[in-house]
Amino acid sequence: MSKSPGERAHVRSFWWWKRPRSAFLDIGLAVLAALECAFSTISFLGARVQLGTAGVAGIALLGAVAGGSLVLRRRWPAVPVLVTLVAMPGMLGVLLLVVSLYTLAETWEWPSRRWRVVSLSALAFAEAVAVMMVSMLTPGDPTVEQPPLWGQVLISVLVAVGLTVPPVVTGLYVGARRRLIESLKDRAHGLEAELDLLAEQAQERARRARLEERTRIAREMHDVVAHRVSLMVVHAGALERIAGKDPERAAQSAKLMGEVGRQALNELREILGVLRMDDERPAEPDSLTVLPRLVDQSRAAGMAVTLTVSGGRQEFTAEAEQTAYRVVQEGLTNAHKHAGGAQVSVLLAYAPNGVRVSVVNACPGGERGAAKLPSGGNGLVGMRERVVALGGTFSAGPEADGGFRVEAVLPSRLAVRADPLR
Repeated sequence: MSKSPGERAHVRSFWWWKRPRSAFLDIGLAVLAALECAFSTISFLGARVQLGTAGVAGIALLGAVAGGSLVLRRRWPAVPVLVTLVAMPGMLGVLLLVVSLYTLAETWEWPSRRWRVVSLSALAFAEAVAVMMVSMLTPGDPTVEQPPLWGQVLISVLVAVGLTVPPVVTGLYVGARRRLIESLKDRAHGLEAELDLLAEQAQERARRARLEERTRIAREMHDVVAHRVSLMVVHAGALERIAGKDPERAAQSAKLMGEVGRQALNELREILGVLRMDDERPAEPDSLTVLPRLVDQSRAAGMAVTLTVSGGRQEFTAEAEQTAYRVVQEGLTNAHKHAGGAQVSVLLAYAPNGVRVSVVNACPGGERGAAKLPSGGNGLVGMRERVVALGGTFSAGPEADGGFRVEAVLPSRLAVRADPLR
């Protein structure tokens, strides 16, 4: 988790150290390295030359400067190594050498600065070998037997390896491990942000799915209710006119009203049942096979309607057949609303390129006018959306003779079984 600017300012408020204990550690290492450099140099030179008070003070000052460079190791890791390389010919500090090499290898990025690490480490190794050789070749106690030259070289190399290789290898390992942990943390933060984004996208998709489902249900309810209620209103108008004149026809109209009302209730119950279902079992859709029954219901309501079927029967997908059925249903509903008493023609044509359905009503006239039915203007819009979504074409508009046409064509790719003649 990223830190706020106030937290970052608090972390870096103590110069370049992130935590106070890091500063105390570096200062403590600097003091120890300074003491070691001073005492080791005084001990080495005191056995060989006469040191006065000024010499001791000078060596102590140089040791303090050399060891104090460790204070800068986190900010400038190369500085302690360079100080070590400069001071090593006359001042060998083991702690200063080990800590500076470890910090150099641990702090610097290995892939981008590998040659700097290798070069400075190699120089430190060479100087350590040289200092050890000079120390061993300098005449000391004549009573102590000196090893042969090859032995002195071997000992110098082994000591130099022990002083330089372990801190460099350890620093490289610790630095690589630290960078790996940081990269894993960054990746975890990135994954967390990605998961948050995916969660937001999932919520957006769920919201859109709910909106689409509400639109679909509203469209289904409009298709079902509008047609059935339109028939009931037409029957009610007819019943009102003939109730006193023809009781037998009035009873027949009342019976048809009850039948249409029961069908509307059953279809509404199916839609509401889908809303209550936990699984995805779809309700049985209306299809083109029951189109004659739909036409008969309008004919029973007093509409002069004819049905023409042409071409060989083809079976289409359930969604395609239901859409075609709804187009005819919407066309008949519009005819009930706006063209009462007009001749209505319903066409169902199977063709090689698909299926075409159309509802055409003539110019309204005669004794009966249009039924006074409310209209929201959404039926044709919903039909167009459904047909276009399936890749078909939809058209609705007035005819030249004053009538009105509603037509839809669905492509053959929606057919379940291809016509063998094609």
